[in-house]
Amino acid sequence: MAEQTAPAGAQQERPFTVAVLGGTGYTGAELIRLLAEHPNAELAFLSSERSAGQSVASVLPWLRNHPAAGKLKYRPLDELTEVDVAFGCLPGGQLPGKMGLVAERAKRVLNLAGDFRLRDPEQAAAHYPASAAWPEPFAYHVPEFDDVPENRFVNLPGCMAVSTIYALRPLLAAGLVEDDVVVDAKTGSSGSGRTSNEHPADRAGNFRVHKLFGHRHGPEIAQALADYAGGAAPRLQFSTYSLDTPRGIVITAYSRLRPGVTGLDVRRAYAASYARTPFVRLRQSPKSPQDFPMLKSVVGSNVAEVAVSVRDGRCVTVAALDNLLKGAAGQAVQVFNRLHGLPEATGLPFTAVAP
Repeated sequence: MAEQTAPAGAQQERPFTVAVLGGTGYTGAELIRLLAEHPNAELAFLSSERSAGQSVASVLPWLRNHPAAGKLKYRPLDELTEVDVAFGCLPGGQLPGKMGLVAERAKRVLNLAGDFRLRDPEQAAAHYPASAAWPEPFAYHVPEFDDVPENRFVNLPGCMAVSTIYALRPLLAAGLVEDDVVVDAKTGSSGSGRTSNEHPADRAGNFRVHKLFGHRHGPEIAQALADYAGGAAPRLQFSTYSLDTPRGIVITAYSRLRPGVTGLDVRRAYAASYARTPFVRLRQSPKSPQDFPMLKSVVGSNVAEVAVSVRDGRCVTVAALDNLLKGAAGQAVQVFNRLHGLPEATGLPFTAVAP
């Protein structure tokens, strides 16, 4: 078995060896791109069953011009070498059956898929039934709000879940709103993965419903918000929509203020929550449409933007982020940095890409 990891905050002179499990999907590919440029990470192992033996350059053309990453080759997961950190980017349901092997050869596991996010056994069985194959708990970790986890095993939030948490956590943690909350989440096509069956012609020039009820991020969001609200989960209506864009998520959350709560109380709660978060930026007192969070201000960066507006006892919060960066690979690198006592922003972009 791999030796236990060093305590959080401890640094070492050599780069940390990392593995990307499932390195051909959009999230895994984004992790390879970020880690290839990370000064404290060494890409020691990339897994793919279908592409085993092939180079990154031949599978991911957008990485073929990187002088080092493009030459790396994929290998079957069963050949995993001993590493400091394994990043799980496998499709949901695939990692649990491999965790015995991964736990033996990786000092830490950061999982980006949903397998171990839900604590309730019934909810987990409904949405991630394969998770029962691994009995040890994973810590659910949002880097802006949670202490650096001591667990070897950490599961990161889903992209729509974490953007919703950024939108609502300040309100619920401070007890400012009633427990009936409505959220609509608009997401780009990369959220469906590289193996999506959706034809581009169905999405191009279109804006449509994805799932009005029963989205599997719903229980995850309710669980996280209950934790931040002190145990009382809000009554959450969570609906999702498909955007005609490759990347990005925009969340709009609607809530009602409790009696006696003012707009100033709300603004103070958000300011306190995000005063020291380098990658979650509060848009203070937005007045024009371009002052609010939007895709063009976040896509290509590891930054999430949040803004809130209050009128007549009603509160509307908007949050936006890049689903592949702040919602997935970038967030994972952010947690990797925190776990190893590195500056939190190491290897991560702050600015968006435009046009």
